[in-house]
Order: sequence, then structure tokens, then C-alpha cells
Amino acid sequence: MSGPGGRMMVGSAERSMDFKGSVGRLLRQLAPDRVLIWPMLAAALLSVAFSVVGPLVLGRATDLVFAGVVGQELPAGGTKAEAVEGLRAEGEKGVADVLTGVDFTPGEGIDFDAVGRVLLLALVLFLVSGLLALVATRLSITIINRTVFRMRRDVQAKLSRLPLSYFDRSKRGEVLSRVTNDIDNISQTLQQSMGQLINSLLTIVGVLGMMFWVSPLLALVALVTVPVSIVVATRVGKRSQPHFVQQWKTTGQLNAHVEEMYTGHALVKVFGRQKEAAEGFAEQNEALYEAGFRAQFNSGMMQPLMFFISNLNYVVVAVVGGLRVASGTLSIGDVQAFIQYSRQFSMPLTQVASMANLVQSGVASAERVFELLDAEEQEPDSADAVSPRRPAPVDLVKGAAGGAGNKAAGRVSLERVSFRYDPEKPLIEDLSLAVEPGHTVAIVGPTGAGKTTLVNLLMRFYEVTGGRISLDGVDVANMSRDDLRSGIGMVLQDTWLFGGTIAENIAYGAAESREVTRAEIEEAARAAHADRFIRTLPDGYDTVIEDDGSGVSAGEKQLITIARAFLSDPVILVLDEATSSVDTRTEVLIQQAMARLAHGRTSFVIAHRLSTIRDADVILVMENGAIVEQGTHKELLTAGGAYARLYSAQFAEAVAEVD
Repeated sequence: MSGPGGRMMVGSAERSMDFKGSVGRLLRQLAPDRVLIWPMLAAALLSVAFSVVGPLVLGRATDLVFAGVVGQELPAGGTKAEAVEGLRAEGEKGVADVLTGVDFTPGEGIDFDAVGRVLLLALVLFLVSGLLALVATRLSITIINRTVFRMRRDVQAKLSRLPLSYFDRSKRGEVLSRVTNDIDNISQTLQQSMGQLINSLLTIVGVLGMMFWVSPLLALVALVTVPVSIVVATRVGKRSQPHFVQQWKTTGQLNAHVEEMYTGHALVKVFGRQKEAAEGFAEQNEALYEAGFRAQFNSGMMQPLMFFISNLNYVVVAVVGGLRVASGTLSIGDVQAFIQYSRQFSMPLTQVASMANLVQSGVASAERVFELLDAEEQEPDSADAVSPRRPAPVDLVKGAAGGAGNKAAGRVSLERVSFRYDPEKPLIEDLSLAVEPGHTVAIVGPTGAGKTTLVNLLMRFYEVTGGRISLDGVDVANMSRDDLRSGIGMVLQDTWLFGGTIAENIAYGAAESREVTRAEIEEAARAAHADRFIRTLPDGYDTVIEDDGSGVSAGEKQLITIARAFLSDPVILVLDEATSSVDTRTEVLIQQAMARLAHGRTSFVIAHRLSTIRDADVILVMENGAIVEQGTHKELLTAGGAYARLYSAQFAEAVAEVD
């Protein structure tokens, strides 16, 4: 099979993990709305009951009309039996057999009053059936939307409980596809199939009962094609389900590719990789085309095959029914009703079969969502979590405690800490470190030395595999994550802003339960030296920025995130290359602000530019997950070790750039 691009696609479709189990689990998602499910089923049942009685009533109207036509053609004064015997005596045996099953009176025409009453009854039946179907549909829509709402809520809650390692090994576009595309597909599947499926199944049962009521023989004849329909539906379903699984898997991969290319579109253009990116997209797009084509083609065969079987059933019923009328066993109205029932019986069978592609697609998406919901979560916080005492809040401008408060906090201790991302590859082994409150600790070293990992362990983004980390004597493993992180302010090299005003972005750093005033926001901005550029914007602090931060420069975005961290009033301040996106003048201003803000706080600064950490109380030099040197800037330069080599290399590079 080749796509529109003409290239052959290699690879087999991935099979459904557990189709029946996933269907059962998806149906169990409806359980919280059982109080609405029973009224919906009752309304649907009554709607179908009134609907299936309708053809029998219409058949009665046909019998009345036919009886009137026959009666007015025969001489009055006799009985039905005499008229039939007379026709037999005249050699009209076939006509006499037909009239045997007709309730007529010789000499009397059509009883329009009786026909009108029957038609009025049929109209009432169909009207009530339609109203009940409307009620069932409304309840069904309510149930489905509530179910999808809960699924989205559960997925969002699940994402907040997943460890950072899950996002490290998963592509963002793939996760987004599960959260958006797959849940939307589940919603569409339920909307288009659940109500119709219930109605179709009830119709099959109701019509089947009426068929046996009218003529058991014709009912058995009509049932001959049911096993054939089941075999066809089963075989087609098994062929198409794996392709639907592959279709939605490929959709997630394509979304991940598009998200990556869009996020890094500037770099793609800078390095001239547009052609390579387009080829990657074309390859993923063609894989999606193939999976979608196979899924739709295989499932699309269902409806024409079912229509063919339905038509065969219609022909057989019409022939046998005609013979029964000719023998006088059935009336024309009964045959008419039975033919309608035959159509009503075949139609829901066809609908159920044709919905197989929708159901298979929805179940494939449900499996992907359930896979996310079943992902291993981070270890829950201890039920008896403890909390270290917090210091009094620090004034952003003066850098002094605003009140008496508790005893100063912020002592961090690492005791023989070990950690590894891969169980087979140790990263940090037997690392010990003690940081006193209010000290600034700079961490330097080559890429991959474990600098950021050390901070991630402190934040409990990852759990240590050996040893312990304590904050003010309390093991962080015994603290709740929310309590631990509420005392840590973090500014990363990669800035993150959400769609909203600049004031709202800065206020995001405050605790959720705390009301932040405009004065506090502006004070934090001034401390971060962001106030000046903010006031030059058209709407100042009320300037709306997009979620990608467009409209402000990279350095200005970094200043906003630093102001956000200042507003959080943390016990511990973590700066991971926080000044890498600002110019030299702004960097100096930030360092001055940092010096004021560091009073009463423990600060960790991760930096490659050694000029930014010369005033740190302690500088840690890390290599291969171990601290190879520690001391002040002057002490390490005097020692002439790894730090001195790094510093000399950067100084030589700076001189070369000037030359």
C-alpha cells in the first residue's frame, strides 16, 4: 500500500491490547451517572415499543381499505363465507383463498371512520415515540458530556501526579495528543454511537418479538440471515481494529513532530533543516494516511455487505409472504407490516455493524488514554509529613526580615547521596554537602556533571537512590512535596510565561492562598530590575503577552520570571543559568539585586559563566556526579585545580573574542 507520495510504507499495524477489557472499562466510566442512565433506558425502551407497534397498526388500516375495496365489488345481502364459496364455485380458487384472510362485508365499501381512527392511533404512537426518543437523546448527551468531563479531569489530575521522569521520556506532542485528540475522539464515538446503539439493540429485540407475533414462520425465515450478518461483522471488525490502533498511535507521533518543529522553528530555519523537517513530516503523514486508509477501507466494507444481506432477506420475506397471502394464511396488512418489520430489523443490524468503525476508533483512543491513566505515579507523600519551621518574610528591597518570625531556616544537608537515571549507569555517588542558612552556593562544572540533577533531587523531582537530603534537619522525603517546593524559588534558563498580563505572570509566583497587591508585584519587578522596561510598554503591567512570550525579548522574559521568584519569598533560591539570556548591564543589576535578596536565604546558583559567581560563599566544582573541589573564588583560583582551569579557559576565550 502506498500513500499519495508514492512511497511504500513498511510495517504492520499494532494490535489492540485488550479490546473487550477497554470497552468494559470505558462503559464503567458512565457508572457515576447511573441515576440518569435508567431513565434514559426507560425512555428509549418505551420509544421503541411505541415505534414497533406502529407498522402493525398501519397494517390494520391497509386491511380496512382492502376489505372495503373487496366488499363494494361483491353483491350485498350475503355473508363473507357465502361470497368465498361462490368464488370457488366459479373456479376462482386463488382469489377465494386470498379473501379467506380478509375481514370484509359484501356490499359495504371502505369504512373511512375506522381507517381515520386507526391512522390517528398510528400518528399518536409515532408522535409519542418521537418525544420519548428526544428525551432519551437529551439524557444520553448529558451522560456522555459528563463522562468526558470526568475523563479530562482525571487526566489532568493524573498529569500532576506523574513523576518528571515520565515527561522526560515522553514527547510533549504525544502526551498532548492523548489529552486532546484521543479524548475528543472518545467523545465523538460515544455521541455518535451510544444512543444509536441502544436504540438499535432495543429495536432488534422489539421488532423480533412483533415478527413472531405476526408470523412465526416468516420470523424464522428472516432470522436465517442473522448468523451471516454476525460472521461478516466479526471478521471485518477483527481486520480493521488493529489499523485503528495504529492510526491513533501515528496521529500522536505526527502531533509530536509538528509540536517539535513549531517550537523550534527558528532553529530549523537557522540551520537550514526545512527540507529535513518537511521530509520527516511527509513520512509521518504518509504513515498516518496508510493506517487511516486501511482502517477506513476495512471498516467501510461493513455497510455494503450488510446492505446486500439485508436485501437478500427482504426478497426472501417478500416471496414467502406473498405465498402466505395467496394461501389465505396471512392478510395483506400483516404482510405489509412484516415487510416493514423486516426493514426495521435489517436496518439496526446494518447500523450496529456500520458503527463498528466508530467504536473501534474510540476504543483505540480509550486504550491510549487508559495507558496514560495507568502510568506509574510518583510516590505519594507520607501521611504524617513533617514541616520545618519557616523564617520571617524578607523585605524585597531592604533584604531584611520583616518581623521577629521563627528561627531562621534554610540549612541544607546532603548525606552520602546517590542517584542514577539508569540503574546500570551511576551518576551521583556518595555525595555529601552542608550549606548553612543564608549562604550562596555556586555549582559549576562541565555539561553532564550532575549540577541540575542535584537541584532536581533537592526539589524532589526525582527521589534519591541512596542517602538523604535534609532541610533544617528534616528529611525532605518526610515532607510533603507542596510544602517543600513552596519554600523554594526557582528560575530556569528556559523561561515559561502563560497567556495573560505581565502583572498576572509575576503574581503567579505567590502562594495560591495569598492575595497579592499591585504594590508587591511592582516591588518584586523593581527588585529584579524589570520595572523600567515594563513601564515602557503600552499598557505597562497590564500588557497582555501570549503564552509563548511573544512581544517581549528573551532577556525581558527572564527578568519577569526572576521577579516571579522574588515574589514567592522563598527560603531557598535556585538559579539555573538564570542570567544567561540577559545583557551584561542587566546581569550586573540582577547580581546586585541578588545580593540584597540573598540575605536570610540559602541560594543555589548553577552557572557556566564563572564571572557571575565570584561573590558566592561556596563554589562547588562537580565532575561525573562528584564534588571535586569546593571553596571561595579566590581559594579555588589559588589551588590551581579544575576551577582554575575552567576560569582560565573562559578568560582566554573572552580575550580571543576581544582580539
